[in-house]
Formats: sequence, structure tokens, C-alpha cells
Amino acid sequence: MIIGLTGGIACGKSTVAAMLAERGAFVVDADRIAREVVMPGEPALAEIAVVFGQAVIRDDGTLDRRKLGEIVFADPEKRKRLEAITHPAIRERMWSRIRRVKADEPGRIVVADVPLLYETGQQGLYDGVVVVYAPREVQIRRLMARNPELTEAQALERINAQMDIERKKELADWIIDNGGSLESTGRQVEALWRELAGNRKP
Repeated sequence: MIIGLTGGIACGKSTVAAMLAERGAFVVDADRIAREVVMPGEPALAEIAVVFGQAVIRDDGTLDRRKLGEIVFADPEKRKRLEAITHPAIRERMWSRIRRVKADEPGRIVVADVPLLYETGQQGLYDGVVVVYAPREVQIRRLMARNPELTEAQALERINAQMDIERKKELADWIIDNGGSLESTGRQVEALWRELAGNRKP
């Protein structure tokens, strides 16, 4: 089985992905791949420099993610331009890894951690989609705790750049409510894993 894992910013997808990996899933992390495709020497980084200017490239040739973030989160059109550069590169690398795992271990459950899964219309590519949910007020609190330099308005800007978490919850095949304790999340993940493992194809 190939499962899509998504949610909202600061909902705790990484926590749930780690719990699934502990149980034997092979996790492909879109955020990690997103960092890979903008490393020095990658075509996507060269294109970003052309579109957004050398100001978003540090002296050592690496991407200044904070500076780029300030630009794209404040301007939906610029965010779309960035996504048009990065999303195809991320998707190609992700599916290359997924295909390799499925060829080597056909029975293994693969989890693709994709923050913008619904926004980019990828839900049909997976056998099912898990949404990691947390209420908006929890998202804001966690995001500001994680990034102390963000104001509440900036945190909301980043949350509003994604599809509303309540809508993602409606679209989900499975929901992990991560708005409470870690123990509660763990129990939900264990129940999900048992269901997935019972449905896996040999």
C-alpha cells in the first residue's frame, strides 16, 4: 500500500510519520526532498535565483529559506511561481524512491508525507490519505513556539496559505487527531497501523 500523509502546518505530521516508521512503514518525506532539490548545483535552485534574484541566495551559494519565505508567503502569485519550480522536482524524486521501495519490498507499506497533497491534487495517486489534524488555535500556538520570530499575523499568513485544516479533515480517508496528548496520538496511530497492516497487499 502507498498511503498519503498530510495535514496543516504545525499539526504534527512529522510526529505521526515517525510513529509509522517505528512500526515498519517506509516514509518518503516531501519536506526533506524539498530541501534536497534546492541544494547548490540543483536545477531548481538556479531557476529560483533567476526568478527571485540573487538576494535569496546566501554568500555560500545556499538558499536563504527565510528570505524566500518572507517573499512568497506575502504574495500568492510569487508563491505559485515558486511552487511551479519546486513541485515537479519534488514529485519526480519522491516517486522515484517510492517505485524503488515497491520494487524491492512489494509488501511494505509506504507513507508519503506531503504537506500540500490536497492543494496540488495528488490524492488520487494514493491508496488512501491520512490527515493529521489539530485545531487552528493549536496550529497558531505551535507555529509561534517553533518560530519565535513570527508574529501572530505572520503565523496566520502561513496557515492561510494552505487549504483549511477542517476541509482536509472532511476529505480524509483516516484522521489522526493530534490536538491532544502524545499518548492519544500514539493510540490512534497504532489502530491505524493495525488496519493498514491487515489490508496490505502481498
